[in-house]
Parts: sequence; structure tokens; C-alpha cells
Amino acid sequence: MKELAAGGIPVTVTCRVLQLARQPYHRWLSQPVTDAVLEEASRTNVLSDAHRDDSEFGYRFLADEARSAEAGMADRTAGRICRDNRWWSVFGKKPGRSKKAGPSVRDDLIRRDVTADATDNAGLLPPEQMAVGPG
Repeated sequence: MKELAAGGIPVTVTCRVLQLARQPYHRWLSQPVTDAVLEEASRTNVLSDAHRDDSEFGYRFLADEARSAEAGMADRTAGRICRDNRWWSVFGKKPGRSKKAGPSVRDDLIRRDVTADATDNAGLLPPEQMAVGPG
């Protein structure tokens, strides 16, 4: 939008065409990155450095390391950041069990024959010829 304003098109018209409100646009121009995003990025950097140094520890230890580096945060915040970036403890996460099933064991030795002798012959008897016992 700065390029359009430099070209002589008013910001009011540009915001109306793009369906943007002018006040949030000007607020964004004065500070394009919010404080919360900057703080989240700095916390992520501190946790990343701590995880790179000691990958065998979990998010609670990483939160303690971040507190010692003066980037204080709650354990839940550290856990959320670690979960979002998939930083797990080497010892605390079990391997996934969603492996694809392999071929059947000894399936090639059975030699099944599942062909029919005639079409639509399911081998069923009429109800009169079926053996019905008590019960």
C-alpha cells in the first residue's frame, strides 16, 4: 500500500478497495510486528538453544534453563512451544505405533484356491433340505 500511496493513490481509496479499516492499517504501519510476537520469538530462541545443548531433557528443564537465561515463562508456555516445534525429550517419547502392516507370514505356502465351479453357485441349500436341530 505504500507503493500505491507513492504512486498518488490515496490511502483511503486503497483501504476501501481492499476492504481494510484505515485505523488498524496505520497502527500496523507504526508497528508491523506486535510485542507478543517478538516475545514469543525470543522465548522460542531461548528454548531452541537449550534444547540444542541438552536434547535429553523435557520441557520443564528447558523452562528452567530459559528462566536462568532471564527469559521467564510458565511451564505450560514452554510445553506449548516445545510441542508446536516437536522438541521432545530423547527418553520421554515412545516411538509411534502407527507402522504400516507388513506382508502376511507364510502366506505364499498356503496355496488357497478360491475359484467357483459354476457362476452364482454359493453352495447354499434350499430351506427344506437344511438340517434344523432343536433349539
